[in-house]
Amino acid sequence: MPYKTPTPNLALVKCIFIRILACLLGCPCLAQPVNFQSSNLPIVKLNTNGQFIPDNPRIVAQMQVIDNGPGVLNYRNDAPQGYDGWITIETRGSTSQILYPKKSYGLTTIAGPADTTQINVSLLGFPEENDWVLYAPYPDKTLIRNALAFDLFRKMGRYASRVRFVELLLNEEYMGVYCLQEKIKRDAARVNISRLRAEDITGDQLTGGYILKIDKITGNSGQAWLSTKDPQVFFLHHYPDEADMQPVQKTYIRNFLHHFETALQTGNLQDTANGYRHYADAASFLDVLIMQELGRTVDGFRSSTFFYKDRDSKGGKLIMGPLWDFNLSYGNANYCDAPQTSGWQYLQNDICPNYTPHIPFWWQTMLGDPWFDGALKCRWAQLRASTLHLDSIYGLIDTYAAELNESQQRNFQRWPILGVYVDWNPFIGLTYSQEINYLKTWLSGRVAWLDSQWMPGADCSVGADEAVLPDCRVFPNPAGAQLWLEWPVAGEKYLQVFDAGGQIIHTQRSPEINIPVNATLWPAGFYFFSVQDESGREARGKILRK
Repeated sequence: MPYKTPTPNLALVKCIFIRILACLLGCPCLAQPVNFQSSNLPIVKLNTNGQFIPDNPRIVAQMQVIDNGPGVLNYRNDAPQGYDGWITIETRGSTSQILYPKKSYGLTTIAGPADTTQINVSLLGFPEENDWVLYAPYPDKTLIRNALAFDLFRKMGRYASRVRFVELLLNEEYMGVYCLQEKIKRDAARVNISRLRAEDITGDQLTGGYILKIDKITGNSGQAWLSTKDPQVFFLHHYPDEADMQPVQKTYIRNFLHHFETALQTGNLQDTANGYRHYADAASFLDVLIMQELGRTVDGFRSSTFFYKDRDSKGGKLIMGPLWDFNLSYGNANYCDAPQTSGWQYLQNDICPNYTPHIPFWWQTMLGDPWFDGALKCRWAQLRASTLHLDSIYGLIDTYAAELNESQQRNFQRWPILGVYVDWNPFIGLTYSQEINYLKTWLSGRVAWLDSQWMPGADCSVGADEAVLPDCRVFPNPAGAQLWLEWPVAGEKYLQVFDAGGQIIHTQRSPEINIPVNATLWPAGFYFFSVQDESGREARGKILRK
């Protein structure tokens, strides 16, 4: 929501008052009971043993995940094949948990009710971890905007949280459609950077890894610090937790960010040795710019905007991403020109100057670099022919809508908000189909406008495309008997794996972006791989078999 200065608390109080008044005047804000027995979606069951789920501290609860597999119905009383164990859980969000009756939750899988040791598990086929999010789409009545943004970003070759739609039972009460998704976290299969330990206070170990975010202060723990170039831009530590960091580690990453902003503001934009590209992975800034502008995300660039830095020995540049919080995106906000399909989100400081946090000046300045501008146009042209072709986007939307055809009816029986204004809807569809059609229509207009801005002058023959070839990675690495090779390139790919002596030990063809590789018969040691796409482009890397 918009966060106004200088009285953000009064703004929040006003929002809550409007919500309460709307309910008193007849808004169907109270949830309705649903006779829920089965679903084509996985079913998540939470049992808090009578406890209320607060924002903080977390409580211990039980969780079961019922997932009988593709094409098989899941019944609420089926055996929980997906997970049957203990968690700690809390509500998530800042204003959303006050304004919206449908709550989001953060949860961690643990060993037991008396042993809160975190345990890594695989939920619904995701790589093993212990931190998860049950996100509650509420003002987004398509239920899919987050999933759409994250899936598109992954297809562009970037990590974004994996998402599965589920239906939630809380203490046997039906709560609607939720998104089970990965929490943004340092992990080989999530944000794959080095672990920063308390003893890493010198040398290369000090230089990474850090996950930071640009965000509102509300709803965040820890102390924000301000950009030295704009005191209305707030930075926060995401990993490690600020309380776990040594003073020298905080000083290092804050100074690095200051040097980046200084080079961007005062340096030669085309100086690759000492300018902003010495500090920043420009290709990642391109991709985040494209996704935030495609969605015209009203909070884009200024809140829930993550970026990270690995050790200098592993690249050491600031990398933008992963994406987060797209529920007020793709035409689903009614302020700061967000419903319009024309105009730039990165210029929102000029459109809504009284809203904070501000958007950093980064992207606006980078666009003054002819190389960055050329790479942006090239990347857009490349994506428009593949991942961001409207047929591809509509295909994803139709797939989601078909998957949710049955469950969305129950969701809107539980939360009767179709045809009702919910903050901050610019469009109020009477049916789910109307909400889906509005999303498609808005995207068509937005893509057409971006084409008019970025297609003219797009020239990929001058080296600009060198910044946009997606990276190839292996996870986990070191690997066990099963590993995945991720290379977000369209079409069939040919994989070869070589032992230390250069002998081919494994070949495989696959059209998948995430290629499963069976390494059961490989002895422990180092291996090398080469993967080529249909046009002959090649990526290489190393695998450590443990």
